[in-house]
Amino acid sequence: MTFQLNQFSLEGKVAIVTGAGGRGNSIGRAYALGLSNAGAKVVVADLNAEGAQAVSGEIVQAGGEAIAVQVDVANESSTKAMAESAIETFGGIDILINNAALMVDISYDNFETVSMDAWHKAFAVNLEGALLCSRAVIPSMRERGGGRIINQTSGGAFPASGLYGITKLALVGLTTSLAKQFGKDNITCNAIAPGNVKSDAGKLLVPDDSPFIQFLEASCATRARGEPEELVGAAILLCSDAGGWITGQTIHIDGGWVMRP
Repeated sequence: MTFQLNQFSLEGKVAIVTGAGGRGNSIGRAYALGLSNAGAKVVVADLNAEGAQAVSGEIVQAGGEAIAVQVDVANESSTKAMAESAIETFGGIDILINNAALMVDISYDNFETVSMDAWHKAFAVNLEGALLCSRAVIPSMRERGGGRIINQTSGGAFPASGLYGITKLALVGLTTSLAKQFGKDNITCNAIAPGNVKSDAGKLLVPDDSPFIQFLEASCATRARGEPEELVGAAILLCSDAGGWITGQTIHIDGGWVMRP
């Protein structure tokens, strides 16, 4: 089969992006807008209902199709309701990007002092949330002949340092497990591991004058920081027919900060 550029098209596909209505210039917003530009109908899902509505409105104003859904990814009933809204509105689900996560609001206490409530909350959102959302959409994907799941991990998981990194490394394990279990259903599961992104949340956590930026500038092969939109190309590849033979992989988009064989 000769490769055709339209294999990157998402026309006729229905995508859910969680965490897509959060802080202003966010990675989730970039994914939602980018998938819409590639032809997908988008469910903008977020705990922040007002933010989800704003991003959905951007898509509709630009001529795309989108709805906003409020979801608590750590609540199974809420994730099932999200999937039902997508099916009721657009007829099914083809793509899920598990982007919702605690990052700025996660505990950065050391392991001697971090509370177990904070520990459990981090795993409930960053790991169990991805599992619950995946379980909610897989039946529809299977009925439609396949689907694509992308989990948002982090360069901070390689190696993991602190609670955030541990939850994101655990998410890599979930990624490979989902890929293996549901591959025969033509459902792929991959992960994207961003480096330091100049999203509103990223700049809040790591300001321009942070010593960590100096470390990254010395560590990265190219640029130390990227824009949310620079993650979208990889997401479209993994969601499209062009990336249909890719599964169980983690793609690092970080200017060459993390390099793995």
